[in-house]
Amino acid sequence: MSLHNLQPAPGSTRETKRLGRGQGSGQGKTAGKGNKGQKARSGYNKKRGFEGGQQPLYKRLPKVGFTSRVEKPYVINVERITSIAQLEEITLESIKGVHKLGKDVKRVKLIGASAKELASKIKDEAVTTSGK
Repeated sequence: MSLHNLQPAPGSTRETKRLGRGQGSGQGKTAGKGNKGQKARSGYNKKRGFEGGQQPLYKRLPKVGFTSRVEKPYVINVERITSIAQLEEITLESIKGVHKLGKDVKRVKLIGASAKELASKIKDEAVTTSGK
């Protein structure tokens, strides 16, 4: 085989089906589209999710989900982690010293029955308590 032969390999291609060229061709009259209906029309294009006029599944199901852009604080129960209550000053860094926090934690909220008493020790606006 030479480099100048740009013909397809023998038997690899077929003649295109010539539609709507008379009754004798076998593809005349309706050109293989059957009789009438949406699919027989020119320019037919079924829309994504179309169910023949029935309400499509994506419209029948409820809308779901919402993601708030407000970052929620990491919550610590001071009743369980008592080492936080014994700190002199409560800051984000001092909490990280006694309790393992992830790198992405930027705000901490202290909860529990004795959390209100710790409000005076807090010296960082990134740390809040459940108490007023």
